[in-house]
Amino acid sequence: MRHAFGFLPRFGLTLSLGLLVACGPQSGLPSGPAGPTGTGGPPPAPEVNVIRVSERTVDLTTDLSGRLQAVRTAVVRARVEGVVQHIRYIEGSDVRAGTPLFEIDPRTYRAAAEAARAEAAAAQQNWLRNQALVEAKAVSQLEFDASLARHKQAQATLAKADLDLENALVQAPLSGRIGRSMVTEGALVGRGDSTPMASIDQLDPIWVNFSQTESEWQALRRAMDKGELKANAQWRVQLLQADGRPYPLNGQLKLAERTVDPNTGAVFLRAEFPNPKGELMPGSFVRVRLEQASMPAAITVPQRAVMMNPQGPYVLVVGEGDKVAPVPIQTGAMSGDQWVVKSGLQLGMRVVVDGLQKARPGTVVRVVELNVAK
Repeated sequence: MRHAFGFLPRFGLTLSLGLLVACGPQSGLPSGPAGPTGTGGPPPAPEVNVIRVSERTVDLTTDLSGRLQAVRTAVVRARVEGVVQHIRYIEGSDVRAGTPLFEIDPRTYRAAAEAARAEAAAAQQNWLRNQALVEAKAVSQLEFDASLARHKQAQATLAKADLDLENALVQAPLSGRIGRSMVTEGALVGRGDSTPMASIDQLDPIWVNFSQTESEWQALRRAMDKGELKANAQWRVQLLQADGRPYPLNGQLKLAERTVDPNTGAVFLRAEFPNPKGELMPGSFVRVRLEQASMPAAITVPQRAVMMNPQGPYVLVVGEGDKVAPVPIQTGAMSGDQWVVKSGLQLGMRVVVDGLQKARPGTVVRVVELNVAK
């Protein structure tokens, strides 16, 4: 019995050791925490860019639709009748005032001018002779007056003939960019009416016409009257081209009508932009960013930081423990690419502006603070 009872403990110990060996790293069962090179640790916190909420004076802007228009446009017309012999310009080029554009057959007008010049010379000679004779009482006053009238008539005929000859060479009435030719060489022009031959647009500077609704205009005026906003002494105007690129040169407001268009319910506005390279073309649709007023002590956030849900606009704020939380806000006017925030934010809050896809509510993030709001 002693041998039997003594054998059982030794057998149990051997079995226990075997089980421990079987449960080693190669058994497929959990083997405890991973070492330094293991992959079972938590992922790193996502990185986000934030700005701290602060107050500053901002210029309020309004984005409006506009259309470009040439400051001056001239339609080149044939003032005399004749056949076009030569077209002396390149379509789509820039021309200066006085540049020859078309040449109408001048032979008829040259001959008429020479005949008128000869007639004017004879009439003048006759008038001068009668002037000496009338003083000597050799001709009557009536005959002298008739010679004077013929002299003046001949001078007028000569002036008309010279003008027709000059108009046979059609010149640019102003400097600008000329379009395609509306006539061809060999075409008969000017018969019965002045024929349009080309169009010239003065492109530097250039106008942009746009309008603002009456309600927006009145709301702006009321805010200024209450002292909530301060009117800018000189409204600055920026231009966003059709592809969204900002135009590098600022414009200046030239016209703000004091009447409301009864058809559109809007106020007509016009700004002028320098266009030295001719990049802006008449007829193009653009976006106009108008600075009308400034707001002191305003809180702003970048437009890209503001999101929408069924309850309205909100931003993501990094709070204690670097945890992300949504905060509803009330937005007001725009200042460039920044929203003015009326309520919802407090000074010093950290608002997420980049990395919004990774900054889910409740997530702990790694914060990179930007020096200025972008």
